[in-house]
Amino acid sequence: MKFTKRTKIIFIVGSVLLASAAIATPTTLILLNKNKDVTVNLLYNAGVMIEANGLRIYIDPIDLAYSYNELPADAVLITHDHGDHFQESTIDRIATDETIIAMPEIVAVTTTLEGVISVAPEDSFLIGSINVTCFYMYTFAPLGYESSHPIESNYVSYLIDIDGFVLFHSGDSSNIPEYSQLQNKVDVAFLPLGPGCQTMTGIDVVYAIDMIKPTYFIPIHYAPDANTDFILIYGTSIENCGCEIIDLEYYETYVFAV
Repeated sequence: MKFTKRTKIIFIVGSVLLASAAIATPTTLILLNKNKDVTVNLLYNAGVMIEANGLRIYIDPIDLAYSYNELPADAVLITHDHGDHFQESTIDRIATDETIIAMPEIVAVTTTLEGVISVAPEDSFLIGSINVTCFYMYTFAPLGYESSHPIESNYVSYLIDIDGFVLFHSGDSSNIPEYSQLQNKVDVAFLPLGPGCQTMTGIDVVYAIDMIKPTYFIPIHYAPDANTDFILIYGTSIENCGCEIIDLEYYETYVFAV
């Protein structure tokens, strides 16, 4: 089936304000998670697919197998424009004419995708019954270098609030001071292991977890076997923060019974 694109009109709270209208939910998805479970599918690199409340949300999907064409998106959320997080061809395959596609303004003004909404840190909007809040995402540069994710770019991370169960996708962020605002407000934190890209890595991930204090931590953005090595070194420290590690391989699924 061939889908066409059209502009989605939703209400944004924050620096971006568009007209409000009802957001349609494709009837083909209405039976998803009818028992209120929240299903997480870890995709490649930093990609995540979340299914809850009859809706399907993708964050930073790239290099998806063609089987995902049968799992259309109600929303696609993009943190920034680096190629390991933003891939127009993948978005085009999973988007329908009802899909909400949100991304930072610096990305939205250059994309060829249609119906995109621009977002910035502290914006919030609804995807059906699910509330999405954009948060800060940037990195610190070593002395003598420029940041690979400058704060001036207004890149975003995302807080996904599903009936009070909150998932946080940090994108490529370093361990930033703004994480103090999230303390005890996050149930599941997706944080990168790096290295590279100036993201948090090693002990910085532990410090971020200790600051945010999520109930669960799911590693993303890791090289082959790096997740296993990381947990061997830092697993006890993370558990001492009162956080449970859910270690998923790429394309593995985990269901939270909410």
